[in-house]
Amino acid sequence: MAKPMNMLVIMSDEHNKYVAGHAGHPVVTTPALDGMAASGTRFTAAYTPSPICVPARAAFATGQPVHRNACWDNAIAYRGQMKSWHHALRERGHHVASIGKLHFRGHEGDDDGFTDTILPMHITNGTGDVTMLIRDPDDIREGAARKLLKEAGPGESSYTLYDRQVAAQAQVWLRTKGKQQHEKPWVLFVSMVAPHFPLTAPPEHYYRYYERDLPRPKLATAEERPKHPYVQTFAKRSDHYRHFKSPDDLQRCLAGYFGLVSFMDENVGKILAALKEAGLSENTRVVYTSDHGDNLGTRGLWGKATMYEESAGIPMIMTGPDVPHASCGTPVTLCDLSATILDAVGAGDAAREMGLPGVSLLDLAGKPTQDRAALSEFHTYGPDGMAMIRTPRWKYVRYIGAPPQLFDMEQDPEELSDRGEDPAYADVRATMEARLRDLLDLDDADRRAKADQAAMIAHYGGEAAIRARERMAYTPPPTAR
Repeated sequence: MAKPMNMLVIMSDEHNKYVAGHAGHPVVTTPALDGMAASGTRFTAAYTPSPICVPARAAFATGQPVHRNACWDNAIAYRGQMKSWHHALRERGHHVASIGKLHFRGHEGDDDGFTDTILPMHITNGTGDVTMLIRDPDDIREGAARKLLKEAGPGESSYTLYDRQVAAQAQVWLRTKGKQQHEKPWVLFVSMVAPHFPLTAPPEHYYRYYERDLPRPKLATAEERPKHPYVQTFAKRSDHYRHFKSPDDLQRCLAGYFGLVSFMDENVGKILAALKEAGLSENTRVVYTSDHGDNLGTRGLWGKATMYEESAGIPMIMTGPDVPHASCGTPVTLCDLSATILDAVGAGDAAREMGLPGVSLLDLAGKPTQDRAALSEFHTYGPDGMAMIRTPRWKYVRYIGAPPQLFDMEQDPEELSDRGEDPAYADVRATMEARLRDLLDLDDADRRAKADQAAMIAHYGGEAAIRARERMAYTPPPTAR
């Protein structure tokens, strides 16, 4: 059993796991995250429970996958209806605080389970993006695509200003409440928005990359892009590259994203420095992660919503006095991080009582790779649901109404060769399908998701009323309202 200690969890939003110094990126520097990776354990096969904000964060809160918590999309958010790790810790007398983005429903009277909730960012107006309830493959979100390109460049956005406030409040909390005497270890959850678009990066970070030769996204041309039906549907709905008119358009978007990663890393560094200066480093474990990734132009796609590594893969690094310097290849998700938080502060019994499927990262760090499967699922955008499992070697993606995908992650980590319909891999697909069914009945989850979405459509006045609404590009932070 791990020694109970304080726990600091830092989460970013939409951080492509390859865009970091410790991940081998040829241009981007992330000294704070690299320092964590150099002193702790980096989980190289970490995944989001769902490659979109609201479901991913609901799964992290509850420690339960999407098909269990039923927060299917960006309009059906967590509202405290299922017990969270924060509820469990508060019940047991731990001080558990949140600073920053939560993306819960956020209605008055909703109990999020935290002792302190500081600068919370919830779904817009308590409703979120209800246009996502309509799963029409011909519903083109052109406005969001235009906005991505228009806002890419140097400067400050409402998101960078918000993140500065979140980082400042985290430093204050650590130097005040964090230093106070507590009967039990505390947990601080700090949640920032960068590098989520808009791709407006502070100038000192933007120009670090804009004036350099930047690596171009792989498989970005129309000829190179995968012909899989879902990938084509998502590309049509997002249609970002349609608005790129010159090489400089791509340069601005990449420099904006890379600059936001460096900006986020700067804020992480400030928080870690405050932890050390407050004298808390020797009794606190720290985890850095993100809710999901970003395709970042690969395969002609921007944003998330795919099961490729750039979108479904996430960074995950853990440090602490007893955390070994190691690289762990065992597949994990944010649901495992939920179980880890409870274990790390001495409340592992709560994970068992709640029936959490996750395992503690403290039990995996420094150990040989284990044969387990990480699960991710997606129930919006496309007309039908999809789910992915990742084992140490294989990634299998099942789509309702479309062919499966299969990738050998040992031989093909870039996911260039899809074996989803290759007869030579039929046995592997059958094995992976069986493992998926052990975790999830996708057909049942798809039916339940569509039923819940239909009920919400009716609640908001019907499909015609929802189609008349503006399609949201991103949620405004509380400081921008």
